[in-house]
Amino acid sequence: MVLPAIRQPLTWRQAVFNFNAWKSRAHGTTVGPSPPKILYGSKSGTVIKQGLGRQAFGLCQKEAAAVTPVHTASVSSRRYYCAESGGVRVRFAPSPTGFLHLGGLRTALYNYIFAKKHGGSFILRLEDTDQSRLVPGAAERIEDMLEWAGIPPDESPRKGGPYSAYQQSQRLGLYQEAAQTLVANGAAYHCFCSPQRLELLKKEALRNRQTPRYDNRCRHLSPGQVEEKLGQKQPHVLRFRLEEGVEPFQDMVYGWNRHEVATVEGDPVIIKADGFPTYHLANVVDDHHMQISHVLRGTEWLISTSKHLLMYRAFGWEAPTFAHLPLLLNRDGSKLSKRQGDIFIEHFALAGYLPEALLDIITNCGSGFTENRIGRTLDELIAEFDMTKITTHSALLDLEKLPEFNRIHLLRRISDADQRQALVKDLQVLIEREYKEQLTEKDVLRTEYIERALQLRKGHITCLQDLVSPAYSYLWVRPSVPRDQLLKVSPEVDTISKLVLELVENSVLTTEKLSAELKGLQKKTKGTKYGAVMKVIRLALSGQQQGPSVAEMIVSLGPREVSERLQRVLST
Repeated sequence: MVLPAIRQPLTWRQAVFNFNAWKSRAHGTTVGPSPPKILYGSKSGTVIKQGLGRQAFGLCQKEAAAVTPVHTASVSSRRYYCAESGGVRVRFAPSPTGFLHLGGLRTALYNYIFAKKHGGSFILRLEDTDQSRLVPGAAERIEDMLEWAGIPPDESPRKGGPYSAYQQSQRLGLYQEAAQTLVANGAAYHCFCSPQRLELLKKEALRNRQTPRYDNRCRHLSPGQVEEKLGQKQPHVLRFRLEEGVEPFQDMVYGWNRHEVATVEGDPVIIKADGFPTYHLANVVDDHHMQISHVLRGTEWLISTSKHLLMYRAFGWEAPTFAHLPLLLNRDGSKLSKRQGDIFIEHFALAGYLPEALLDIITNCGSGFTENRIGRTLDELIAEFDMTKITTHSALLDLEKLPEFNRIHLLRRISDADQRQALVKDLQVLIEREYKEQLTEKDVLRTEYIERALQLRKGHITCLQDLVSPAYSYLWVRPSVPRDQLLKVSPEVDTISKLVLELVENSVLTTEKLSAELKGLQKKTKGTKYGAVMKVIRLALSGQQQGPSVAEMIVSLGPREVSERLQRVLST
């Protein structure tokens, strides 16, 4: 198996570059376009191929150890994975401070596709350390929606796994132990600054039109001062000591990056006063202990990655490979907002949209696939996924196109016998819920009847709920049409009704044959035009002025139901 961070290896190959020369050019923040050149060499040092650094990420450890460098190589803390090293492990780590929305689903989907593409594991981990913002039930419903979407995790709070628990609030001891390790080796320290002092620092910075940051005051406390304050049980947090000299790292999407966080930020809190960790510590500790090989997350975390790499270095751990996914935005370029209400996955599920349609549209508007086309299944998305094709451009989501995506995927489901049976059961529930006591004829709930309606309307309806809308109520409820209304269309109502009864009793009901035979009915009347004949039949059968063709209506209803409705017209 060839993992995404590995091009098909030569017998011997080494990614090398003159790191010091490049590093001397790096100052502050460096992103993307100026990566060092990479040389792919044989053991003898012969250059075989040359390309940009992004092409070389992720060599197998087994290969790298066996290769003689062409030049001195130095790469920031990274893991290199091949099939023998344990494979791909990725995680989706939402915070249950709200329900799963389209942006979260897209991040989860890319992680799932990446894992399945390479025979790896997809892990759901809930980052619930901000206890004040937790939404009751959100944790369970996030996992529910992943299962509904067809991308269930291999390990999760619900399923468990070899690295339980998968909820951060149940791993507090691990974070405390990790934080104390950092304190012991001088990479973290106790901070006793009060909230009032921190607020004054913030106001002063804003008054001077500066970015608020902690001034690192407590990192200069002596061990004796720290012991004294701890002995007095003064409230405190733990902060991580940011250091200058951040090494560049190679992001699988954005290329080479370097953010000198110590020059623009104060030392970040890693353990809060309530004993809970912050994201920066918890995600690093969890990713290490859960053996996460690749971190695929939103681009908003790109700047924080250098900070996380400093923590990996402080712990003496190897860091995973990072890939930061460009944002998913509205069609006009504005950010998706939870306040929109209609971006939550449950909203789409309740509205009748199929999970495969959602997966299709949120990948269709972005990048990362060998081709971009509508109507792809999850299996096709996995097969066509190519990490090197993810661009840095934000994905613009046009939800007005979602009905068309859903129509295509619904057509596919109706055409599949097994999936059609599931749709029949869903539609039975919708019919009973929508029409309740109006269902005088229970025959309309028969599988054969509903299946026939689905087959005839496939390609026309955009979601299953369309079939219980007023436009299709005639399928489930017999209309009550005053005879006077029919007579206004044609005085030959009884003649037309009898002709149709004779037609359905002596004909095999297919839309094609009926369409041809219906055209001949007008000749058997005393002058009613063809359009009026069709209008009488349509009104008598459905009570509506428009809808599917009359031939399709007759086939949908079936001979028995058509007869019942026309006999009612004759009896009045």
